Amino acid sequence: MDLTIENILLIGSLLLLISIIAGKTSYKFGVPTLILFLIIGMLAGSEGIGKINFDDPQLAQFIGIVALNFILFSGGLDTNWSSIKPILWQGITLSTVGVLLTAVSLGTFVWLITDFTIYEGLLLGAIVSSTDAAAVFSILRAKSLGLKSNLRPTLELESGSNDPMAYVLTIAFLGLVINQDAGWTSIIPLFLQQMIVGGVIGLLLGKLSKLIINRISLDFEGLYPVLVIALMFITFSLADFLGGNGFLAIYLCAVYLGNQELIHKKTIMKMFDGLAWLMQIVLFLTLGLLVFPSEIVPVMGIGILISLFLIFIARPISVFLGLIFFRMKIRRRFYISWVGLRGAVPIVFATYPLLAGIEKANMIFNIVFFISVTSILIQGTTLSIIAKWLHVALPDKAKPKSPVDLFLSDRVKTAMAEIEIKENSYPVDKKIIDLQFPKTAIIAMINRDNNFITPNGSTEIKANDTLIVLSDSNEAMNKVYESLEMDMRI
Repeated sequence: MDLTIENILLIGSLLLLISIIAGKTSYKFGVPTLILFLIIGMLAGSEGIGKINFDDPQLAQFIGIVALNFILFSGGLDTNWSSIKPILWQGITLSTVGVLLTAVSLGTFVWLITDFTIYEGLLLGAIVSSTDAAAVFSILRAKSLGLKSNLRPTLELESGSNDPMAYVLTIAFLGLVINQDAGWTSIIPLFLQQMIVGGVIGLLLGKLSKLIINRISLDFEGLYPVLVIALMFITFSLADFLGGNGFLAIYLCAVYLGNQELIHKKTIMKMFDGLAWLMQIVLFLTLGLLVFPSEIVPVMGIGILISLFLIFIARPISVFLGLIFFRMKIRRRFYISWVGLRGAVPIVFATYPLLAGIEKANMIFNIVFFISVTSILIQGTTLSIIAKWLHVALPDKAKPKSPVDLFLSDRVKTAMAEIEIKENSYPVDKKIIDLQFPKTAIIAMINRDNNFITPNGSTEIKANDTLIVLSDSNEAMNKVYESLEMDMRI
């Protein structure tokens, strides 16, 4: 069946519906939802029962890049700075040095056991060198897996920030495959340019985005997530246009925004949480459609060898060497090495050799697809078991909520105060978003001229207003008075 304008919406919506229903029941049988999305895509493909003819790597790559924008941005919004600050350098080391070590060790192994050249082997190693944010975020959160110490923020920081390094290595080694006279030193300026420009653009656009979100006055609350989507794509595109890494830029931009006070932040985070799931489904369905199962079978033997080497040797080597200068228990290092999930990102990166038209592009793509599937099946289905076996899992009653869960939940308030705003006092004519209100308190209502209004972040406080404030505790209420620069205390 060929995709046409007339049937693409019907087919697409049916595939989405099937994926959502399948995903709802998948964990009862211990199968990660991402695998089911891939399988549904393969079944719908030209060699499956759906007979949908889809063989367009360029379109698949475009869909993949757009989807990764949403997935990384959503993951960045959900990253709590106070959680990642203690493990920041461990995460950065894993996402840079760890990725490089994985690419080199796996690439060398591929070169030794196949007829790949050293550059082709390193290209394959680079493509699968990063852990997949979509796989890690979705599996850890779907399983509600509580981990001791700072393991969870370490894993999520690594998976959210290591795609830029893998992308740089993929582009660099692809260039060496095409032009073998370029030499190794050509990688260094490319790496520095990508990381520095991407990082600077991400932070600058993060600060600018906060200013735009909080200062612009939109008539409808639903437009704020749309505004953030526009800012997200501007950040990615600008970084890419200036020669930086767009994936790094949007992740840093999202991390910054996620830890700031924003107007309608709850609406924005809810919207991106849903969009991230939608993009995961679309991404895996698209990649499933792009794969031809008959081409996977011939590479299964070599694929198993490479996949097992990656899981049991290359990944542990990169983790243990990368974290050699950090104090961490051995069993925690083992668990980090086990959560080296490969998913859609390597498959998206594998489309670059296809579009470049190198000799072994099809073989690389099929091996990468096989590695991603086996990684999710072997590692993704055993995360809880391995966590308990290594004694790094928290008891169910001790599991902490994620920042998004805490933010979106309806907190029970135990303290209430009515605060009258005097003329010429500090809060007058200031927006609520600018008051640096404690996160454990809310202004439930404002009594203005005997009329009660429900405020939001853009609401300006006026003289003689009476604020009805709810808070988790009396201590938090004291912080409310501090933010209003009032002397009264509870």
